[in-house]
Amino acid sequence: MVRLLNVYTISAFAALGGALLGFDISSMSGVIGTDQYQKYYSNPLGIHQGAITSAMAGGSLVGALSSSFLGDSLSRKVAIQIGAALWCIGAAVQSASNGIVMLVIGRVLAGLCVGLTSSLVPIYQSEIAPRKIRGRIVSLQQFAITWGILVQYFIEYGCSFLDSTASFRVPWAIQTVPAVVLFVGLFWFPHSPRWLASKDRWDEALRVLAFLRSANNDVNDPLVLAEYKEVEDQISQEREEESNSYLELFSRKIRKRVLLSMAVQMWSQLTGMNVMMYYIVYILESAGIANLMLASSIQYIINMVMTIPSILWTDKWGRRPALLIGAIGMSFWLFLTGGLLMRYGEFNPVLNQPYTWIVVGHPAATRAILASAYLAVATFALSWGPVGWMYPPEIVPLRIRAKSVALATASNWVSNFALGFAVPPLLRYIQWRLFFVFGSFNIAAFIHVWFTAPETKQRTLEELDEIFEYGEPLWKSFLGGQRGSNKLDMLAKDIEMGVLRTNRSAHMETKHVNENIICRS
Repeated sequence: MVRLLNVYTISAFAALGGALLGFDISSMSGVIGTDQYQKYYSNPLGIHQGAITSAMAGGSLVGALSSSFLGDSLSRKVAIQIGAALWCIGAAVQSASNGIVMLVIGRVLAGLCVGLTSSLVPIYQSEIAPRKIRGRIVSLQQFAITWGILVQYFIEYGCSFLDSTASFRVPWAIQTVPAVVLFVGLFWFPHSPRWLASKDRWDEALRVLAFLRSANNDVNDPLVLAEYKEVEDQISQEREEESNSYLELFSRKIRKRVLLSMAVQMWSQLTGMNVMMYYIVYILESAGIANLMLASSIQYIINMVMTIPSILWTDKWGRRPALLIGAIGMSFWLFLTGGLLMRYGEFNPVLNQPYTWIVVGHPAATRAILASAYLAVATFALSWGPVGWMYPPEIVPLRIRAKSVALATASNWVSNFALGFAVPPLLRYIQWRLFFVFGSFNIAAFIHVWFTAPETKQRTLEELDEIFEYGEPLWKSFLGGQRGSNKLDMLAKDIEMGVLRTNRSAHMETKHVNENIICRS
């Protein structure tokens, strides 16, 4: 019988934090093309719309940087709950906004939540997941984002028929529902066993590991004790080094990993997916698409559906191939889109439009642009979307994991802020060339991943230290992942045979002997 509360259900529920990011993306893309929004906020164009959109990313940057000390001191779970509370406040301010300034403030407050949850949910998921399905578990974050985008978009599509400000106020208020569910539900969920161990709450850590790994909560299960032993050894080694975790982020030993995790998050934004999500209405309208709401909804459905193969098979095909193939695929579709706009487009004679370049009278080119946009989204959903979240928590040690992922997510939000602010005016001033810019970013991402990113699938979080510290060649790391790691199985066998004991076992044995001596005396 499958237990209701297990690694999958816990991770899926925590992924509601990712769904909030999806809600935010649609909260803009679903309304910026409506007459009600444009009329109430005086038709914000260029920099004004960029400021509204990027406000969330600005708040997310602060939230991501705050996640490091909140996640370490209060726990991953409690910090996520704080984020959910901030989201409710931000959504309330947005839905009650009486102008651009108040709307921006609300989006900044909501961004604080997104920064916290986007950093800590993947950490929490990776720290509770078994090594063989860790990619699948962390991919649930991206899947939740796509669901959030889709659900919020259809809510806003339905509300767009309301001939009043309720057309955008109601959807923005509804955003509080998943945040309330997340905040309340987390009270019944366990802490990360690795966070418990870092706080010397060893008995709790073992019980949580047994709950997550053993069907009958057996704390003496050899595989449970083997994983416990790995965590125990790593924390013991980290404490012997007595390093300052903040300074260590930039030490010669660690900075390569920190910079790599930051780069992966940055490239995931520079792939151009940001443009497709936030400003797809502008792009499709300039390309001559008639039914914008329908065309946009199809894109969001593709984004959600094409994330499923990545959830199922990334632990088999690996992180590195997904990033490399994704970068090449995205660059192709973006270059094709830019080329079609260049060849068949012309200047827009209508002033005060979000775009200054349009395609008129070329239905085949319009359909090709639409197809390219869909295929670019599908490529991202299969590759950079989920892998961009799972890779940063995997490649850094426990003692600095929250701080490193905070920096990585901060790089995501710096890029997100810059793009959210810059894309509207760039669409007006450089038109089709914008797609060539993002296509070039994907080529740069391919080169960077090819030379710096090792394969991490099928390894325990503690074992990944060896890949970086001993300079394992990139091709060898991929083959090692193909074969799978048997280190944990060997530890479990040694524990089962009595060859190896955890410190806890030795402590409990000593305690038992002392109790017997006291009883005899």
